Amino acid sequence: MRLFSFFFCLLLPLSAHAACEGRDLRLDMTAEQHQQLDEAVSQILFPEGNHWIARKGDTVLHLIGTLHTNDERMGEVIERLSPTLSEADAFYFEITQDQMEAFQKDLEKDFSPVLITSGPTLIDLMGEEDWAVFSAALAERGIPDWMAAKMRPWFLSMMLGLPPCLMTTPDADRGMDKRLSELAEAKGIPQYSLERVEDVMNMFDSHPIEEQVQSLVRLAGALQAGDDHLITMANAYLEEKHAEILQLAKLQGLEASGLTPEEFDAEWKGFEDQLLVQRNANWMEQILDIKDQTIVIAVGAGHLSDEYGLLNQLQQAGYTLTRAPF
Repeated sequence: MRLFSFFFCLLLPLSAHAACEGRDLRLDMTAEQHQQLDEAVSQILFPEGNHWIARKGDTVLHLIGTLHTNDERMGEVIERLSPTLSEADAFYFEITQDQMEAFQKDLEKDFSPVLITSGPTLIDLMGEEDWAVFSAALAERGIPDWMAAKMRPWFLSMMLGLPPCLMTTPDADRGMDKRLSELAEAKGIPQYSLERVEDVMNMFDSHPIEEQVQSLVRLAGALQAGDDHLITMANAYLEEKHAEILQLAKLQGLEASGLTPEEFDAEWKGFEDQLLVQRNANWMEQILDIKDQTIVIAVGAGHLSDEYGLLNQLQQAGYTLTRAPF
């Protein structure tokens, strides 16, 4: 989600010169693993396509699935999309760049929204043995343990999901969202948010902190991402296989977690409900209010597919869907 890239930007060092390098994990999968992945993807509605057009009467919606981290290959995509998207009346993002920057300024003055401001720290809630594992992983991402101990569990799960190489990569946050925002700004097209940063943070904090910590510990192995994960995600994204990204993460997460399939499935459903299902439902309330305009809706590609995906929900609402060039 867009919030991921924002938070890691707060922690980027001033001198960043390295770049992420890795190997596509799909190249080393066994035939059995490929079959498992293919079967999982085959059960998903609208599993592919980063550009879809939804039409209903005089309303035209260009849905663009985005990746929040940078990849130089995106430049060619923007060049191809620019003539079509420049005709839009407005762009809608998860959260606009202006609102993210405004929130960043507020957070620079007061970092408490992502901190545990009272009660026990994560060391107390987690225990020394589990904390040792987490603090080592967070140290690789430039977060000292004394600081991490006071951070909210959902914030740390985000940090663990970012490969350490991103912390020293120039323009790491210049993903498809930011590039599309630059396009809209250059063309003088209005930009709007589908949600507020505060609303997303409140949603993450809706469960008691003890439950958040338990989930964090159970998924410790599954949460951590490395260079290979980033390269795999970027390649699959540019192949327009957004459902494959999520299903691969799910299969690899199960293996890394050490949990039983039933235990992991329960954790995954919780993640899916919070990060995708609830937010999609909230966004749809705004999207369905759009009438007689041509609009670009640019959101993380993972929000497009499956029953709860924006594409299926628009089809159910009477829109005609057409996959378009990306």
